[in-house]
Amino acid sequence: MNDLALASLIFSVTYFLIISERIHKTAAALAGGLLMIAFRILDQEEAFAAIDFNVIFLLIGMMIIANILGKTGAFQWLAIRQAKLAKGNPLRILLFMAILAAVASAFLDNVTTVVLLAPLSLFVASILQVNPVPFLLTIIMASNIGGTATLIGDPPNIIIGSGADLDFLDFLFHLGPVILLVMAVFLVMVFLLFGRQLQTRPELEHRIMELDEDEVLTDRGLLYKSLVILVLVGIGFLIHGPLNYEPATVALGGATALILVSGQHPREALLEVEWPTIFFFVGLFMVVGGAEEVGLLEDIGERMADASGGHLSAAVMLILWPTGILSSIVNQIPYAAAMIPVVREVSAGLPVGESASNPLWWALALGAGLGANFTPVAAAANVYVIGVAERAGYSVTFLQFLRYSVLVTMVSLLIATAYVWLRYLM
Repeated sequence: MNDLALASLIFSVTYFLIISERIHKTAAALAGGLLMIAFRILDQEEAFAAIDFNVIFLLIGMMIIANILGKTGAFQWLAIRQAKLAKGNPLRILLFMAILAAVASAFLDNVTTVVLLAPLSLFVASILQVNPVPFLLTIIMASNIGGTATLIGDPPNIIIGSGADLDFLDFLFHLGPVILLVMAVFLVMVFLLFGRQLQTRPELEHRIMELDEDEVLTDRGLLYKSLVILVLVGIGFLIHGPLNYEPATVALGGATALILVSGQHPREALLEVEWPTIFFFVGLFMVVGGAEEVGLLEDIGERMADASGGHLSAAVMLILWPTGILSSIVNQIPYAAAMIPVVREVSAGLPVGESASNPLWWALALGAGLGANFTPVAAAANVYVIGVAERAGYSVTFLQFLRYSVLVTMVSLLIATAYVWLRYLM
């Protein structure tokens, strides 16, 4: 068996195991990466060079920052505060929660956002004696939409940003406007889909107003320090390009500063990092590196370029819509990682400019980010929240999820299509 056939087999089996969840995705990715080395598709040096450490360290840094900030009670304070601003009305609370999830996921990441907000949704729903499923589904979808707007909001964006040399401002400038529009339409859909399901009694709404949000703030001193560092990290993301620093350097710098000012032992901070996710990326990059080494992904890119007939508009549609659909089945992270060299190959034969002005990258980011709302297994945030619902005694089946997600995803992708067409292709 030649190298191309062998690498294709390893690549396909690894992705099948990740999609089917026959074994844990981290084990599947690491096994695939090691097989690429064992069968000499890559030597050890090439395999390690295939790992994008900008992605790895950006994730580690932001995980540490989000976990330390979460311990201050800041998110709980925000959730209770917005519930009181809504006067205890469940539909208004739901809409406020959607906005909070979207904004938070843009600047932390969608997984961290749902980890912090899902338990609060259950808490609010229990007081109001309403079904928490609309709250949980709304948080999933809002966080996936909001996270698509920035470099750090969604793991595929981190991969795309590093692979295409795009910075925080590039994402905000090119994707911010369309995500604001998608979010506005999503809020209308939330009202139409869930409005009638959220009816409660006036005395229960009054109980929300009696909550004291200040009681959930566990460490005000650390909260203020965390907010200062978070603002500095945000500024760092905005200006890292001119300073010739990678986003990973900014995130690690912020994480280090927060560990120092929090007085937390580094071991405790590092224990909170999602290490299975980190090593999943390590293995995945090696698998994709092996497929790229033998020309497999280049061949796929050439076929897509041929299918587009040399037309940029056709290439954009061939990336945006298949990404939106397939990344919901394959899982957005491995799909985005595999598509980076494909988009490079397609771009080579088309009249596109620099990375930031290349609509193919934005088509990939929009497809992966918005497509994450399609199925309950499309993104880690989805899987986590569905698990929270089940532990609370509320089952959300695949078909129940699709009942709401198909409409939201299709409308979102249509808006994204119109936006890309009008902004880049007219």
